[in-house]
Amino acid sequence: MTGETDLDTLLTSMRPELDPVTYVWASVDGLASAAALIDAVATVREAEGLTLVLPIDAAGRHGLEFEFPSARISLTVHSSLEAVGLTAAFARALADVGISANVVAGFHHDHLFVPQDRAAEAMTALRRLASER
Repeated sequence: MTGETDLDTLLTSMRPELDPVTYVWASVDGLASAAALIDAVATVREAEGLTLVLPIDAAGRHGLEFEFPSARISLTVHSSLEAVGLTAAFARALADVGISANVVAGFHHDHLFVPQDRAAEAMTALRRLASER
């Protein structure tokens, strides 16, 4: 199934869902933290190490130092990896209310990681964006 590319369709049907889990970000190096990979929902390899995004309880179990307790908001619309403007639109809506967002695009959906204590506000801003289209 091909993902949606039309920006208006994406925005009006994005239906954000808030995951109740608190996620954190950790940077690891070497095989000592390889077991934590199984709990990661996203990884990014950088020159400085491997970034893991994982549930806070998993980070604790693996003894990882972490930052940025965050909420994951998934946009349930199946967006194409080639869609233009979706990230810019929701980033602007969140920036307008002073909320940072770290975005991970999966094959089917976009996932926004926002500060845990601002999750409800982020959901309101995203729903407003969808309804205003």
